[in-house]
Amino acid sequence: MTEASNPVTVGDWQAWQDSWDRQQEWYMPDREERFRVMLDMVEALVGPAPRVLDLACGTGSITDRVLKRFPEARSTGVDLDPALLTIARGHFEGDPRVTFVTADLKDPDWTAALPHDTYDAVLTATALHWLHSPRLTVLYGQLAPLVREGGVFMNADHMPDPTTPQLNAADRAQRHAGMDRARAAGAVDWADWWALAAADPLLAEPTKRRYEIYGEHADGDTPDDAWHARTLREAGFAEARTVWRSPSDALVLGLR
Repeated sequence: MTEASNPVTVGDWQAWQDSWDRQQEWYMPDREERFRVMLDMVEALVGPAPRVLDLACGTGSITDRVLKRFPEARSTGVDLDPALLTIARGHFEGDPRVTFVTADLKDPDWTAALPHDTYDAVLTATALHWLHSPRLTVLYGQLAPLVREGGVFMNADHMPDPTTPQLNAADRAQRHAGMDRARAAGAVDWADWWALAAADPLLAEPTKRRYEIYGEHADGDTPDDAWHARTLREAGFAEARTVWRSPSDALVLGLR
């Protein structure tokens, strides 16, 4: 890990939200494109005033974009990470459209903590690869009843195609070359970002607790988008397919 200075003022939750976005974009330069397609599909299928469940919400990146595009939307963010939830709650403090819930998606009864029985849209991005496929299959089965009839679930995540190893290697090499250039220009990576969070007086204790929960990183897996679409249909979604993809990632939509 290289030393990184923290440009964020203590308690400036907007700045922490922005710094999280920049850190994530270092890994995924097309991150905003997948969010745009996600919100396009929300509007197309459930309209401009959805009740949203931001699943494994982190700092609330999806909620932030939902509310900017759909001012009449309502969002429930659910996560277990105490540090990221601290940023999310601080960033959205006072906004009656937003509720945050602390819950473990591995808990069989996690849905009992939610304020609503059903949602128009359940959205998640770059989070569920922390779960192994058998546990993710269970989660998809739990999500189907949460999505109202005609509603949608969308998951944007790492979903490489295992049948194209040469293409995957070329894409990885190109992406990492770009990451190296951005790193040389001062981009902050995952480890550096968490070191900065641990040094913030308001995030130090939540960051310590999140490492007690997760360690450095979870060890889930990354099945391809065909697996996700098939598993969603088996879980009770009427239709499921990929609606966006890059060489390494995809956005899979399930329609109830």
